[in-house]
Parts: sequence; structure tokens; C-alpha cells
Amino acid sequence: MASASATGKLSREEFRRQKDLDAARKAGTAPAALDEEGKPINPHIPQYIAQAPWYLDTGAPSLSHQRIPEYDRSADKLDNWYDRGAKAGPAARKYRKGACENCGAMTHKKQDCLERPRKKGAKYTNRDIAPDEVIQEVATGYDAKRDRWNGYDPAEHKRVYEEYAAIEAARQKLREEEIDKRTTTDLAAVRKVAKAGKEKGEGKDDDFGSSEDEDEDQDKYAEAADAVGQKLDTKTRITVRNLRIREDTAKYLINLDPSSAYYDPKTRSMRDNPLKNVPPEEARFAGDNFLRYSGEAPEVQKLQLFAWNAAQRGNDVHINALPTQGQLLHKEYLKKKEELKDTTKVSILAKYGGEEYLEKAPKELLQGQTEEYVEYSRTGQVIKGKERAKVKSKYPEDVYINNHTAVWGSWYDITTGQWGYACCHSSVHMSYCTGEAGIKAAEESSAKNLLQAPSSSSSSSMPPPPAPVADSAEDRKKKAEELFSKKRLGEGDLSLDQDKLAQAISEERKRKARGEDESDRFGKKQKSSYEVSEEELEAYRMHRRLAEDPMANYVDKEDY
Repeated sequence: MASASATGKLSREEFRRQKDLDAARKAGTAPAALDEEGKPINPHIPQYIAQAPWYLDTGAPSLSHQRIPEYDRSADKLDNWYDRGAKAGPAARKYRKGACENCGAMTHKKQDCLERPRKKGAKYTNRDIAPDEVIQEVATGYDAKRDRWNGYDPAEHKRVYEEYAAIEAARQKLREEEIDKRTTTDLAAVRKVAKAGKEKGEGKDDDFGSSEDEDEDQDKYAEAADAVGQKLDTKTRITVRNLRIREDTAKYLINLDPSSAYYDPKTRSMRDNPLKNVPPEEARFAGDNFLRYSGEAPEVQKLQLFAWNAAQRGNDVHINALPTQGQLLHKEYLKKKEELKDTTKVSILAKYGGEEYLEKAPKELLQGQTEEYVEYSRTGQVIKGKERAKVKSKYPEDVYINNHTAVWGSWYDITTGQWGYACCHSSVHMSYCTGEAGIKAAEESSAKNLLQAPSSSSSSSMPPPPAPVADSAEDRKKKAEELFSKKRLGEGDLSLDQDKLAQAISEERKRKARGEDESDRFGKKQKSSYEVSEEELEAYRMHRRLAEDPMANYVDKEDY
């Protein structure tokens, strides 16, 4: 598909020919266009994709502008870098012309030298001439040029942690020296400390010692330790809550199926069970809802709700400040509630009665199980035993009124969508039964029979049509002229008076010049009983404006 920019502006014929060719290619009747590599181009590709932009247009049908161009990717490798500190052979002994005046190397000038500026350069002293550096041409791509770690030797990091290890060893040594300085060697002080310990531990077995000091130390260290699930700073007394213990598996990692339980990252909650096929009792995590409604959690929620309701009514109940008081009040409230419920039930039964209806029926009657054996055949007939009695309704059954032999609703009329009696097909409730006569009358008065009746009656009452008479060709031609002539339609060759026609045309022109409406065509003549003549009608037809005529508003402005 050649682009429009390459072919220039097409003429109308060329554009039509191009459109026909594109349509034939899409239909499969014409071969597809080929690109510069000989590959066929799909004719169904849209024009905005197949057409190359002006800066990539080659003048031939191609899709190469849609493909990634092939570049040299050797520069994109991240391991290409300079060999740092590489020197080219031994250093020179004498200064060479064109070398650096400061260090004597040939690979750079004085302004680019990285050595410390000498008091007298190598140009003048001919001593300590630096060796030449190795100049390397490293092709770097976009990523390699911006890689901050490119060319870094990981072995250099060894010096960093060796330095830290030396600092830590020095700290440890300093700490040991401080402990040694605090340890006293005075014998009197040692005896004084021992005597104080003996008085304190009097009455105890001195052979085995006491564990009070160890307990005090454990209490001290336990107080300073971090609690599980929180980060506690004992000096500043600031608690920072950790969201979970890091040894536990995260909720969202228990089941990686996307269609499993939803995990809300904002509240870090998973309400449903992530493992549906594992019982909640056996699963290590069964969802937050299971934890919320298992164990003593529902009781705590009820207790909290009781405290809130009591506080709204003016009672001083707080579940966190006084948990024991709140629990006792809740138990007392439940006890009084049960007593009040029992007294209300007893009073209602004593006043209105009906205690026998509250007694529960036996289980055998509720489930309908009896010792009676009934055996049925394949057709549903009872072979052995008594057939189970049909359940009767509380409403009266099989009560026939107004001479009916069927109940109301035993028949349904499909055509009208109404219910009725099956004995007489009457759809009027509480009507009198008419029997077979009513069924016959209903069939005759149906819509289907009413539609068929006129055609059958008319066909039986009308006389047979007369035999067709053979007409001649002249008679048929004359009848066609009478049917389709303009005279029959009010037009054609009519006998008009030429004087009256000229007068009517002049009046019509005057009315047009006055700009009167068509309703005021006859002026005062409309007020009296006036009959339009053939000449006036013909003048109106000659001068009427045809709005549907496409050339009605055409005006030729050219001068001939």
C-alpha cells in the first residue's frame, strides 16, 4: 500500500482506482501488496498504521516504520568499562616533547594532569617521569553511561567491613579495660561487702547461696526487654506497634489464588477463610471473622454493648476502667431479664390461657413416622396396607353451587387467560351452570370462530360470479386509456376559453406581484359562494411554486 505522500496528490481517477484495488485486496480477489523484503502486507491494516510518516517514508509500501530498528547493542552491555589505573609499560627516563610539563606523561597535558603540581615540573628536572596511561575507547549505551556502580570492584568493599571490625574490636577492648578498672583489689572493701551479704542472707543455706540476686537481674532485664508484637523503648516509654510478628506467615501469602479471600491492604484484614477446603478448626488462619465470632469474643462484644447502652441511660459503667464491675452488672442484668420474661409469660397464660398450644408435639408426629406399612406398585397403586389419607384444607372442599358439577378454577381459558368452571366453560364467578350448551356457546363465541363465520356466510349467500367474457385487444386498450389518462386525474387536454385563461393568468400575476398569500388568492370572492373555474385553476397550476423542485431556486448569473 503506497503512501499518499510518496505518490503525491492523486487525481480523481487514480484515487478511485486505488480504492477499488484496496477493496479487491480486502475481499481476496487481488494479491496483497509486498514490502521491500518481499513479505505480504495485510490489507486490513488501517491506513494510519500502514502509512509511514514523512520523515520515514521511502516511497514504497512498507511496514518497517512500525518495527524496532536494528541497532548495535554492543554498547548496552553493563560490564564494559575502563581498566582503571592501567599503565602502558615502564616510565620514560627523559622528558619527551609534547608530554605533560608537570608529570612527563604523553597521554595528557598540563591542565589535565591529576598529580599534585610540582614546584619544578618534569620538563625542567627530567626526574620522576610518570608512565603513560592506557587510553581506552569504551562504547557505552544509555544505561551503562548512567550506571553508578559500573566499573566498581566488589573486592574494594572488603576494606570497609575490615575497618568496621577493627573499630568494634577496639570498643570491646576499651570496655574490658573499664571493667578491670572498676574491680577493686582492696581486701578491706572485699570483707565489708562479704559481711553485708552475710547479714542480708542470714538464716539461709550459705553453701548453695541465694537466687534473689539472679531473680532481681532477671526482672530488671525482663523489664527492659521488648514485648512480643510491639517495640517498647523503656527510656522514653514510647510504644510503637508492630503489625505482626515477622516469624508468622502473612495472611495474603497463605493462598496465592486471586479468587480466594479478599485481603484489604489498608486495614490489613482478611475477613474470609483463605483455605475453603480446610475446616476453620484445623486451619492455622481461618479469617478475621472466625476469630471475631469464636471463643469468648462474642461475650466480650455483648459486654461492651451492654456498657455502651448503660452509659447512654446514665449509669456509670465502663468496661475498660472497671471490668469486674461491668461483668457483674451484666450478669445481674441477664438474670433479671430472664425472670421478667418468665413472669410475663406466666401472667399472659394465666390471663388468656392456651398453655396446651405451647406444648411441643412428639417427634414421631412432627416427622410423620408411623408403624403402618404401605407397599405401592410401579404405577403408583397401593398393593399392601392402607393408602395415606390426603391432607385436608381448613377451607370447605367439593362444595358445588348453582347447579355446577365442578369447582371454580377447574378450567383455564388459554385464549383469554381467565379461570372458570370445567362443567360449562363459564369464566364468570358465581354464575349458573349451563352444561354442554354453555360449552358449545363458548366455542361458537370464541374469536377464532367469529373470524371464520363472515367468510363462510358471505361465500354461501353470494351468487356465483359470472363467467368471464373474452375482451378484444381494442377494448382492453380503451379501458387502459380511460384508467390512466390525464383527464381522469383532472389534467390533460381540456376545452378552455382562451380569453378567460388570459384574464386568469393576468390576475394571478397581479396577485403574485402584490405578494399575497395563497389563502387570499380569490380576495372577496371567498366570502360569497364562488366556484373556481377551469381557467383559474389552470392559471394557478401554471404559476404555482414547486418547493420540491431542485431547480426552483436556481438563478443563472452568467451574461450571454
